[in-house]
Amino acid sequence: MAVKPPPAKSCKTTKPPAAPRRSGRRLSPAEREQHILREAISFFAEVGFGGQTRELAERIGVTQPLLYRYFPTKQHMIDRVYQEVYLRRWDPAWEELLADRSLGLRERLVRFYQQYTTAIFTYEWMRIYMFAGLKGAEINQRYIKRLEERILARICRELRAEFGYPAADGAAPTGLERELVWMLHGGIYYYGVRKYVYEIPVESDLETLIQTSVDALLQAAPAMLGRILGAARPVAAGAAGRRLRRW
Repeated sequence: MAVKPPPAKSCKTTKPPAAPRRSGRRLSPAEREQHILREAISFFAEVGFGGQTRELAERIGVTQPLLYRYFPTKQHMIDRVYQEVYLRRWDPAWEELLADRSLGLRERLVRFYQQYTTAIFTYEWMRIYMFAGLKGAEINQRYIKRLEERILARICRELRAEFGYPAADGAAPTGLERELVWMLHGGIYYYGVRKYVYEIPVESDLETLIQTSVDALLQAAPAMLGRILGAARPVAAGAAGRRLRRW
């Protein structure tokens, strides 16, 4: 009986995984770190903080160990994203503008929100902030604490001064005062959420929207402060009222 020869071995071999493509110029450590950080910002803005560093490394075209050479843990990377996206865009001049009583309060508020929205109304800022809130990351708590202490509390103090409550000017804002200012801030902020997170049409004239929102706060503020602050009766309500009518 004839014996069949063994089947010929295939000459095909399995190809190893393709090595990450490298650019023509070798990046310095500082340049490599900034490149990874920029890619991390885009990555987290797109997929949220549930995205894995392995996926990020594949997207960048580097190994995961190289990623951890620059950012030892994922939390280190998230902290750097916070510094880059939120702290670096924070302008201390905003606080000085809001405190400058040589300008009318309406002008200060409108200018501030024009500058503030220019800084935060970006795809990365809005989406990372929303993802951080859903994930329970500390980014939101840290940022809101800074916002309340440096911006919203200042607006509360300026509203007191504008509508004649000097005795209460140095006291901490009440909870209801903060909520009054949050209505202004939250309404303007939500414009950015609708545009960059929900991706639905929004009013194209942002400047007019800011002006209208500020006017609504200033129209409501005298009566609301009277209810909130109670016995601290305004000493210059007439002047404030005349300014409001001119607005």
